[in-house]
Amino acid sequence: MKLRKGDKARDFTAQDQNGQSHSLQDYANQWLLLYFYPKDFTPGCTAEACALRDNFSELKKHCQVVGVSADSAVSHKKFQAKYDLPFTLLADPQRKLIKSYGANGIIFSRRVSFLIDPQSKIRKIYNQVKPAEHATQVLEDLRSLSK
Repeated sequence: MKLRKGDKARDFTAQDQNGQSHSLQDYANQWLLLYFYPKDFTPGCTAEACALRDNFSELKKHCQVVGVSADSAVSHKKFQAKYDLPFTLLADPQRKLIKSYGANGIIFSRRVSFLIDPQSKIRKIYNQVKPAEHATQVLEDLRSLSK
């Protein structure tokens, strides 16, 4: 079933780049940007991650940022280290989380993001993500939605 704005976010459990487990309830009572991307080290995914990194000092005032792809935790660790990414990357090699959020594509996951409010409701779905502009778009929406 496709997720829509206003739906309750789907629960998940996945390991990050350091092998630590994360679930939706870890982000209760705070805003969360859950962003899905196709693959570590590809041009679009690197541009998106670096734009989020470059805007992270402002983003973290408003929300937590969590990236998800089917890459392994080892790949995420290398990706995080190479680009000095200050946020969590979840490994979903079985694609359970990716499928749960409807981010599955033919070969790789789709580039789609979900802005989830402190009550775990989906407030915004970004289906047309422009990697280099995504962070600023999210910041604008967070400022508007949290008023």
